[in-house]
Parts: sequence; structure tokens; C-alpha cells
Amino acid sequence: MEERDWPYDHATDPGYPGERSGADTPRSSGLSRAARSVGRASRSTGRALAKGGSAAFGGARRFTHSGGAGESGFSRLLELHAFNTAGDAAVAISLAGTLFFTVPTGEATGQVALFLVLTMLPFAVVAPLIGPFLDRFRRGRRWAIGATLAIRAFCCWVLAGAVVDESPAFYFAALGCLVSSKAYGVTRASAVPRLLPESFTLVKANSRISLTGTGAAAISAPIAVGAATIGAEWALRYAALLFAVGTVLAILLPAKVDSSEGEEPIELTATAGATRRRHGITRSVVNGLRSNAGLRLLSGFLTIFMAFTLREPPASMGWDGNPTILLGLVIGGAGAGNTIGTLIGSAASTRRPEKVVVGVLVLDVAVLATVGVLFTWWTAVILGLTVGICQSLGKLSLDAMIQRDVPERVRTSMFARSETLLQLGWVTGGLIGIGLFSLDATPRIGLLVIGALLIGWLVFVLQRSRLAAAADRDGSRAPTGS
Repeated sequence: MEERDWPYDHATDPGYPGERSGADTPRSSGLSRAARSVGRASRSTGRALAKGGSAAFGGARRFTHSGGAGESGFSRLLELHAFNTAGDAAVAISLAGTLFFTVPTGEATGQVALFLVLTMLPFAVVAPLIGPFLDRFRRGRRWAIGATLAIRAFCCWVLAGAVVDESPAFYFAALGCLVSSKAYGVTRASAVPRLLPESFTLVKANSRISLTGTGAAAISAPIAVGAATIGAEWALRYAALLFAVGTVLAILLPAKVDSSEGEEPIELTATAGATRRRHGITRSVVNGLRSNAGLRLLSGFLTIFMAFTLREPPASMGWDGNPTILLGLVIGGAGAGNTIGTLIGSAASTRRPEKVVVGVLVLDVAVLATVGVLFTWWTAVILGLTVGICQSLGKLSLDAMIQRDVPERVRTSMFARSETLLQLGWVTGGLIGIGLFSLDATPRIGLLVIGALLIGWLVFVLQRSRLAAAADRDGSRAPTGS
């Protein structure tokens, strides 16, 4: 080793290891500072995300457990419904891309028509069976709810493979998903009365369920869209995972969900005369069902008809932008309307629901007729907003009437049959929409046709309502025992 004089000043020695390359020192220092900055930024971002996620989780938990919902077990049903709605949103996004956006309009029309027909046919059989099945096997409600989610988890996994292989199993699996989804709505409605907190009315409970589902769908939809950009099968696998978690949550619902104490079956057809009076089913409930059937018919029609119409917006709409953006505006308006209607319905739950349910049908028909004459892109958005508000208010009003007028011993069965009837109304509207579009009906003609049908239905509802009121007055004047 070379000897050096001391004291040794390494700064003057170019051979000193730390100074071997003068140019490397600032570069190394810069890289170190950059690395430290990135590390600090990453840690800060991680802490912020963790804090935000913790705050969001805490806020959601406070919402689901407030008002005694945690003590009664209603919070568990809300959490279950969140996973159900999140999964449904993922399935809808995947099927929309597979059945609709990725194929020419002519092919999409045929596929959606077949899809709706396959959905309609089993409901013609399922509708009269779901309610009696629940009445007979009430002690298995948790397993019935779990089964609807487990079936969808399996069907989504099959769908994921069928999308890749273009297998005919696609339609059967999709059919299984839709039927199970509708069956879930019926079985969940039958469980709600058993988990109500003491401070809740039924309309408030259903309002909270709806808001929970809306929030879950809003969170799940972007995730599903991201998965669908990789491939539709990944969105379906994501949905399968959500449904699998929901299955577990359904089985873990409180045991009192299976209780059948104080209940008895009721037939939806037995809503007149002595049988209706014996069960306490009022004419206002029947009228509410009729009004809601009209609302669901319009909702199903617009969902299908407007989806096809807005693929290639007509020049009369005055829209020069991306058609997908316009479709998003209309769908977003309907979703916002549903949330607004839920909030209004919850706040106005003490008002007379029998008036509200007819009033929203009148409003729907009036706005539909106006939009049919003045069909532009902004009136289409207004129509979506109105339909969302009216459908939500109509359903909440119907729930309020069932809670108020139907005895508890038959309330569960009445909910099951009303849910099935409303789902059939939606599918019927969808079939009308695809039929009119297949006949090359213009948007204005299509809206005017469905408007004319709903005007006729509104006249029928009002006429039956007046006749029922007159019959009630006559019955009140009749001598006792007549």
C-alpha cells in the first residue's frame, strides 16, 4: 500500500474511494433524494388510502347499524344486500358489453329479444310458485336467500367460460342469473319484517335497503368496468366472488328470519269479496299493485327501447357527441331519480300513500307524453330522472300500504306475490320495447305508443279505484250482517 504523509487530506486525493468519480456524487445524491421522496410519497399515499378506507368502512357500518339495526339483525341484511347489488351491477355491465355493445345492432336486437323471452317464460311458471313455496318452507328462508346467491355465483362462473368459448350455455346461465336475481328480491322481501328494528317502519326499512344497494352498486360498477376492459369474463368472475360472499352472509342471518310465528298464506287472486275482507287486504293495496305494474312496465320498456335507440341517436335529438355518453346521462338520470325518490319517500312516509301511488303514475304518463312530442336529448334525460323518481316513490308507497293495511300474519306472503307481479311487469315492458324497435319504430312513435298504452292503463286504474270507493261506501251503509 502506498505510504501517505499525515495528516492526510482525502479531499485532495483523487484516488480516494469516496471521490473516485466526481461526477457520480451529485447523481448518487440526487437518486437517493428521489428515492426518499418516492418512499415518503408512497407512505403518505398508503396512510391516506388506509385512513380513507377506514373512514368509509366506519361510515358504512354506522349507517347500517344505526337506529337499532345492529341489535335487531337488520344490519346483516343490509350488508348482504350490498353484496347482492354489487354483484348484479357487475353482471349487468358484463352482459351489456357482451350482448349489446360488441355486436351490430341487428344481432343485438335478436339476442336481447331471445334473452327477454327466456326470462319471461320461466316467470310465467315461477310467479305462482315462489310465494307458496316460501309459505310452505318458511323455516328455511336463510337457505332460500343463500340459494339464490349461490346459484348466481355458479351461473356467473359458467358465464365467464361461455363468453370466452361462445358456448350456447351462455343463455341458460344468463337465464339462471336473472331468475335467481328476481327470486332473491322475493325471498329478501319476505325476511324484512322479521328483522325490523323497533323504531323502523317498513317503508323506512325498504328505503334504507334501497340506499344501501345504490351505494354498493356505485362502488362496484367502476371495478366491474375495469375488469371488463380486460375481458367480460373477468367482470363475471368478480360477480361470482361477490355472490359467494353474499351466500355466506345469507346463511349467517339471525335465526328469527326463519320464524313463521303468526303467519298464514294468502292468494293474490283472493283479493275480492269475503276472502279479501277475511284477510284484511284492502282495495288500496290492490290499486297500489296496479299502479306499480304500470310504472314497472314503463321502466322495462325504456330500459330496452332507449338502450337501442341511443346506440345511434337520431338527428332530431340534437346530440352530436359520443352516443355512449348520452346513454350514460339517461341511465345516470334514472339512477339519480331512484335515489331522490327513495329519500323523498322516506321523509314523506306519513303521507297518504294511496294518493302518492296514483299521483306518480299520472306524472309518469304526463312526462312521457310530453317527451314523446318534444323528443330531444335533454328531455330524454328528464324522462329518465322522472321514471326513476316515480318508480321509487311508487314502490315505497306500495310497501307503506302493505305495512299499514295488511295484517302481519299475511304480510310476508303478500310481499312475495307483489314482487313477482312487478318483475313480470318489467319484463313485459322490455318485450314491448324490443318489439317496437324490431319494427323500426322511431323513438317518437315508440314513446307515443307506450304512452297510449299507459294512458289506457291509468284510466283503468282510476276507474277501478272509483268503483272500489263506491263499493266501500255502499258497504259501510249496509246493515250489519247483510
